[in-house]
This record gives sequence, structure tokens and C-alpha cells, in this order.
Amino acid sequence: MEYRKEKDTMGTVLVPRNSYFGPQTQRAVENFPISGLPLPFSFISALAHIKKCAARVNSELGILDEKMEAAIAQAAQEAMEGKFTDQFVVDVFQTGSGTSTNMNVNEVLACRANEILTGKRAGKEPVHPNDHVNCCQSSNDVIPSALHIAALILIKKDLLPALTKLQQTFADKAAEFADVKKIGRTHLQDAVPMTLGHEFSGYARQIELGRERIESLESRLAELALGGTAVGTGINAHHDFAPRVISLLCEETQITFREAQNHFEAQAAQDSAVETSGALKTIAVSLMKIANDIRWLSSGPRCGLAEINIPALQPGSSIMPGKINPVIPESVMQVAVQIMANDTAVTLGGQWGSFELNTMLPVISYNLLQSLSLLASASRMFADKCIQGITANRSKSASYIEQSLALSTRLIPYIGYDRAAAISQIAYEQGKTIRQVAEEEKIVSDKVLMEIFDEAS
Repeated sequence: MEYRKEKDTMGTVLVPRNSYFGPQTQRAVENFPISGLPLPFSFISALAHIKKCAARVNSELGILDEKMEAAIAQAAQEAMEGKFTDQFVVDVFQTGSGTSTNMNVNEVLACRANEILTGKRAGKEPVHPNDHVNCCQSSNDVIPSALHIAALILIKKDLLPALTKLQQTFADKAAEFADVKKIGRTHLQDAVPMTLGHEFSGYARQIELGRERIESLESRLAELALGGTAVGTGINAHHDFAPRVISLLCEETQITFREAQNHFEAQAAQDSAVETSGALKTIAVSLMKIANDIRWLSSGPRCGLAEINIPALQPGSSIMPGKINPVIPESVMQVAVQIMANDTAVTLGGQWGSFELNTMLPVISYNLLQSLSLLASASRMFADKCIQGITANRSKSASYIEQSLALSTRLIPYIGYDRAAAISQIAYEQGKTIRQVAEEEKIVSDKVLMEIFDEAS
């Protein structure tokens, strides 16, 4: 690989000749050879968006030359469109403020802006990554701001539509299965009859409540730390900088962001990120329960419950021909586990605010944004490739109702709990149904028995 020499405040650094990033990024690459995982594109795009709007506002405030502003804005727009994804190379496990990623973006945008202005891929002339791209900013306020922007964009444009679709898919199935009677189960044991529609209506409501939890987060995530700079006092930032940049972000994203009510809270803590992660974990728990139910209900096809049929998507075994596995529910369950694990990382990261700065921002950002993306993708997949294609095995469900010992519950109003329990025990010991024993014992009239059991089935 060929290199070029770049200088920063600590000396000369050899940087790959064709890279857009500069010496501070290269130092970070060499200092943090940990995982090979950079922060996600959603985060980089949000950070570049801040830089784009900041350049325009700084130009309007007379701080930045118009030609510089135009070049920085073009470079930032290109970054937002994914043109430099291979240039954002800093590992997520880096300095806790995210300064290395902020400088990675600053250097790439400065280098590209210089290329636009001069035709040469240069790091600091005429556009400087700190003096111009980072003007009126600090890593300590733009990194948490980028997290909130990226999270809210993912929520509104990806996650909420996915959850709405999944909820509606369950609701449609609840209506379709409203007349499919089946046996309920508690403790994995036979319980009283219900309908398959009842069961699916519960799933729809779980997702609806999860969606409402996510929607309630907007007012907190909409607060941006921008303008607080180093510790929240706003040092070196024009007093009009933050409100005007945020206004421009609102205009371009169609999301109502606002300046943090208290900059010291916004930079020292990450409670909104922790709250968001908790809501995502709650939905993940819902998906885990629902997906596992779907696995059980479709188990078989001949030797399991087999009350429903799910779409057959791929061969399920490398040794057993004809075996089809519930691959979509199992994929969803694994996503749920990952989101729960991510929540632990976000929770631990959130408590790591020492004095005026949280120093777990990169790992919080990585895990929270991954959870958002995973949950949206899994919800869409679950709806499209599994739930929509479910059909009811009506005959199987009906046969289970007749066999259930829990049908003795319907006898309680007529003969009391203790005698109903005795009927159930006789049925169990003799391998008979509750109906058969009740008829033999003549505990109530034939007409009443018919009403009791025909209603159940």
C-alpha cells in the first residue's frame, strides 16, 4: 500500500494515499484494532447531516466562507448517500466520547471538500477538519445528537411501519380465525376452550402496546445536545448556532427536533437511550413469546400439536428428508435474544456517565441502533414470511377440545368443584372423555349435557 504524510498536533502520520480520512483517523485505526466493527451507517449519516447543516448555518452567521460551506455540504450529502462507507473505519470500541468517529467524519468531509475546491485530495487546505467542518461543535455534543437523530429516524421510517404491519397481520389472522375453536393451555397443560382468534388477538395487542411504547419516546429522543460543546456551557459556539442547525435538521428530516432543555443532562447522561433500549427489549420479549407459541402450535406435522400450519420455506434437515422447520420463528427468537443482550450493554453504558460526559457513547450507539434495525427487519420478516401464510388445522383443534379434562370446569355450576374434579379423575384413569363419564354418571340431564359440551366444541 502507498502512503502519504499527514500532520496533526502530535506529529507526522502515514495515511493510505487514496484514503479520504487523515491522521487522527489513522491513529485511531492503529490504536483500536479490536473488532473490525465500525459504527453503523445510520449513525454516520446522522453525523454527516449535522455537519451539512452546521456548514450552512456557519456560513449564514458569517463564520464560514460560502465556497467552503458549499464544498462541505456537498461532501456531507455524498456521505449521507453512502459514497464513502469504506472511509469510516474507526472501531466501535474506541474513546468513550466518540471523538475518533467524529474526527473520522470531519477528516473525510474536509478531504472531499478540498478535492471539490482544488482537485486534490488534501487533508487541511483550504478546508480544515477542526476549524471548519467541526466549527461550533464538540464531539461531546454532536455524538449524542447524532445518536438521537439516527435513532428517531430509524424509529419513524423503519421500526414503526414494521410494527404497524406486524400488528395488522396478527389482527387480520385474529379475525380470520374467530370461529376456530381450540383448547386453551396454561402451564403447558390442557385448559378450557377458546378460539384461535382469541389467541392471535392477544399477539396483536402485544405488538400494539409495544408500538405505543416506542411512540412515547419521541419527545425525549427529539432533544439534541447540539450547542453544548465540551461540557454543556456552549463554549466557542455562536449562540444562534444550535437553534438554527436544529431548525434546518427539522426541515430536512421532517422530524421535530429541539435543543436540549438542559445541556448538562444531555451530555452527562444517556437516559433517553437507556429508555429506548428498554422499550425495544420489551418488544423483543413479546416477539420471543409469540414466536415460540407459533413453533409449538405448528409442531408436528403429525406427532405434535399441529393446530396451525406455517409456510414451508426450506428443507429443515441435512439428514432427515421431508423435514420442514419453523425457520422464521426461530430467526425472530434469535433476534430477540440479541436485542436483550444489546439492552444489557446499553444499560451498563448508560450508568457510565462521570461528571459532565458519558464515556460509553460508541457502544451505546452501536447496540441501540443495531437493536432498532434488527427489530424492524425481524418484524417485517415475521409478518411477510410467516404470519400472513398461517392456516388453521381446524379438525386437529376440534379433536383436542373433546379430549380435554379441563372441560370438567363447565360442570362446576351444576355439581360443584369437588364432584367435577372427581369426574375429571375418573375420565383420566379410565381413558375416557369428560362427556362420556358425565353421561355414564347421569349427573345432569341429557339436554343440559348437550348444551354444555356442544357450546364447548
